[in-house]
Formats: sequence, structure tokens, C-alpha cells
Amino acid sequence: MTGRGDGTGLPAITEAMTWTELFSDRARHRAEVGDPDWHRGSTLPPSIVASLQRFQVGESGDGARLIGLADAAGDPEYAQAVRMFVAEENNHARLLAELLSAAGETTLAGHWSDQVFVWCRRALGLRCELLVLSVAELIALEYYGALATSPDHLLHEVSARILDDEVHHVRFQEERSAAGFADTPPRLRGMAGAVWLAFAAVVAVVVALDHGGALRAVGRSRGRFIRSCVHLMSDFRTGVFAGRREVALTK
Repeated sequence: MTGRGDGTGLPAITEAMTWTELFSDRARHRAEVGDPDWHRGSTLPPSIVASLQRFQVGESGDGARLIGLADAAGDPEYAQAVRMFVAEENNHARLLAELLSAAGETTLAGHWSDQVFVWCRRALGLRCELLVLSVAELIALEYYGALATSPDHLLHEVSARILDDEVHHVRFQEERSAAGFADTPPRLRGMAGAVWLAFAAVVAVVVALDHGGALRAVGRSRGRFIRSCVHLMSDFRTGVFAGRREVALTK
């Protein structure tokens, strides 16, 4: 794990830190900084409202199955880090709910896209769960990166906070997934990487089509969104399936 300056003031991972130490430091920092000023309100176009509502559903899972799989893996340090990771995802759901409320909008009880995503995650064991989850994390990098360019102060702040978490989440998932495939023969590893990348690219296209209105509202075309997602996904595939452990992430 390498150090990274993210410009947010939140602690970044260093060589000497474990993931539980990083998650703990960042949680303490968030508690010290506190929430955005929700009372200032937010003005969001309908396309962004609808998009945020669907992403909020996706961020709101309890992570019980992932935690159970992590416990079964027999690594207490990793299992604790997974619990902290899930807590950060739950905080994302809370931030998005507060943002929607500040804009005078409500959250959704559920959405078909989240149900399909959950089914894909639960198809196999921990490695499958992490790889499918990683697709969502990589897409989130580009999605929240786009929304963070919004002139709306609350949308910008919430998106920037979530984006910073997602950068570390991708590194967390990449490191564990790489370890999970370390003993897989190179040919099978390469085949698995190709299948994963094809799946990830399809998901990126579906998200671009489903959230195109929100992307356009912040000046991001569907084509650019897809290209950026596939670039991140290709680099992640290299890190997991080709033995290179460091992922080159861009905002």
C-alpha cells in the first residue's frame, strides 16, 4: 500500500498502515469534521435526483453476506476491515439521503438495478462477491467524480467525500482480489480477467444509459463516462489478474 495525497484532508494509506488503521483514522477525521451544512439546501435537476435515488439504494445494503464470507476466510484483520468498509458504504447511503432531503426529495425503497447487482454478487463465493463489488466501486469513481464538478455546493461536497472513500475502497478490493488469485495458474487467471472485464464493461454501458440524464446535467457524455470506466477497469484487471498490485486511479 502506498501513500497518496488526495487534497481532502482525510488520512491516506501509507506503507506502515493496515487497512483497519486507515479506516479507523478516516472515521475519526470524519467525526471531527462533521456533516456538510444541510440547512443551506440544494437545488438539483430531476435527472440528478432520480440518479441519486438509485445510487442511494445501492449504497444502503447491510453487508451481512460480505461480512459472513470475510469471517469465514479466517483472517480476523481482514474481517474487521470489511466491517469498517461496510460502515463507510452505509455512511454514503446516509449522506445521499441527507442530500436528497436537503433538496426536498425522498429516497427509494428499492430499485431493480440494485436487485440484479445483488444477485450477481451472491452467485458464488467471496472472490466473486469482491469482483462484482469492485465493478460498482470503479463505476462510482467516475460517477461521483462527474457529480463533484457540479456548481451545487452540497452535491459537490457530498460527491467529493464519497469519491475520496471510493478511491481507497478500490485499492482495498484490488489488494484482496489479487491475493485471492495469486495461486491461480496464469492462463486461468487471464481467462478470468477477460470475463470480468467484459462483464464490467457491460455494467458501465448499462449505468451510462440508465444515468445519462444526470451525467449530461454535469457536462459528462455517456461515451466519455464509458471510456473512463473501462480505462479504470482495465487497470484494475491488470492489478488483480496479472500480478501488478498497484492500481493507477484518476479523478
